[in-house]
Amino acid sequence: RASARRVLSPVRYPKRRKGVSFRTLRTGATLRATGAASCRPTHRTADGLAAARLGAGAAVCRPTHRTADDLAAARRRYAPSVVGIEPVEIVLIHWNEPERLLTAAEHYGRQGVPVRLTVVDNASEPAALALLRERLPGVRGEFDRAPVLLEQRSNLGWGPGLNVGLRRWLDDPDGSEWCGVAPHDALVADGCLRRIVEEGARRTEAGLISADVGDGMTTVIDRAFGPVIVPARVTSGWEPMDYPHGTLFLARRTCLTEIGLFDERYFAYCEEADLGERARRAGWEVGIVRGADVRNPVTSGHIALVDYLEERNTLLLVRDNFGRWPAAVRLALGLWMVAKGWRRPDRRRDIYDARARLRAMADHLRGRYGPPPDDLR
Repeated sequence: RASARRVLSPVRYPKRRKGVSFRTLRTGATLRATGAASCRPTHRTADGLAAARLGAGAAVCRPTHRTADDLAAARRRYAPSVVGIEPVEIVLIHWNEPERLLTAAEHYGRQGVPVRLTVVDNASEPAALALLRERLPGVRGEFDRAPVLLEQRSNLGWGPGLNVGLRRWLDDPDGSEWCGVAPHDALVADGCLRRIVEEGARRTEAGLISADVGDGMTTVIDRAFGPVIVPARVTSGWEPMDYPHGTLFLARRTCLTEIGLFDERYFAYCEEADLGERARRAGWEVGIVRGADVRNPVTSGHIALVDYLEERNTLLLVRDNFGRWPAAVRLALGLWMVAKGWRRPDRRRDIYDARARLRAMADHLRGRYGPPPDDLR
């Protein structure tokens, strides 16, 4: 009863003060009479309001000031990972091994996304080329269209040959957003392309995304040494890297439109490192998707040819991207490695040819790039 009388008893309104409306005074008095919290206007700082909310058990909704990196991470986290039916273009470079290429092509038909397969043939022998013409159109799988064979009259090399397929993709008004490049004998695991494309959908700033070659290493470009590898930091998902693996990587259309295609002076080796460096300098992300597996079971090439191209192209990469002084340091380091390998054969790399390396250094100083000398091929 006492409580009821207190609630139902007439409310005594306080005397109106200057600058305060009668409605404000009446509402506050009524709430105090009924035991409710006062709605009297207060002048508190942000810290005072936060403390009041915590005291009342309310959640703090203080506005946050996020950086651009934080916002990009949030977008990637909550972006949908479902890939639509848009196809993925794949360009394979081939030379004289049609059976291996046909086996690799079958793997691209089991990726969970439609694939448009283009094969660039680098002037293979007539028998190998005839086999491709006969059997390539009949490869079965999740292909958006029949595989296409682009025959070249000469061996253009790895980068220049792939540029033939990449230009065709970029000139296609109905071309896909992503295009992958790989050698003819790389075997891609089922669903690999889908995992890469899903990661690309979450990372709108990713320009080059590499498949996982299974070596547990991450690529780095050193100012003096050039392309090197270091132990990986993650075992699953996305990991940033300086350049993609040439065994298989996907490139975004807008990225290649901005930075260009492979530098054809390299011919083979180190051109993917140059492409990755240009992409990162233009603001694109370059990385690898751990678990999106690809394997290259067979690696071939004459030791002298590989050693020549790696040495010459490393010097070109360092000079063009970091300047003449780092290139001079790399040249001196190369001479030291030649002398060390000659004096200590047990310390040599698997790929070592002193004469080919010295020739590569001389050609670099003369500015001779592109296809290697005929006697090394």
